[in-house]
Amino acid sequence: MLAAVGREMGDNQRISYVPLEAMDAQMRAEMERCQREGTPRPESSAVRAHAPACFWAFARSWEAIFRDGVCDHAIKELCRVYVSRSVKCEYCGNQRSEKARAQGLTEGKYDDLLNFEASPRLGDREKAALAYAEAITWRLEADDALWERLYQHFSEPELVELGCFIALTMGQQSWLRLLNIEHHEVLPGTIASMAPGFGTPEELAASKAATDYWARPPGPRSQSS
Repeated sequence: MLAAVGREMGDNQRISYVPLEAMDAQMRAEMERCQREGTPRPESSAVRAHAPACFWAFARSWEAIFRDGVCDHAIKELCRVYVSRSVKCEYCGNQRSEKARAQGLTEGKYDDLLNFEASPRLGDREKAALAYAEAITWRLEADDALWERLYQHFSEPELVELGCFIALTMGQQSWLRLLNIEHHEVLPGTIASMAPGFGTPEELAASKAATDYWARPPGPRSQSS
């Protein structure tokens, strides 16, 4: 059981962070891994730590089917950020997998996610995976053409893992976007897994204030019409 903790959080934050000193050694080690490697970053893990069963269920599932598994990690990473862009989870959408970076995944591919079918940078296998993510995220009908396309590029074990992963990250991101948590608030001082331009609190604030920020809300309608 975790020690009792107070609700210390920012003005807009909905669920507090469990402090590191209230965690046991195993949980602290996972938090330090989040700090060192990211994806997930420490803040979301510090929220899940209020319910240790939830903390470990997510951490172990994420390890098994996102960082490990049978399907290409970089393809799962593209699907993860496709979900971020779709549900507008800024916390998750401003992260990048360090493992996918090391495998050569470029920022330009992230830029093309919401118009993936027209992208000259994404390959046929990546587009098929994103069509799968699109169908799951937006509850689209999956016709024979979609399944034929998927079977051209993926085995059944890969399709199962990819589908389970998309469902896992969609559920988590749909929840996390409600919490108003932000980066650099728990175990700060690391740029692990941060998207370009989000590596420090100052860079993050400037990027989110930019007119081309990906989650920027639409401006007010003109009153002249």
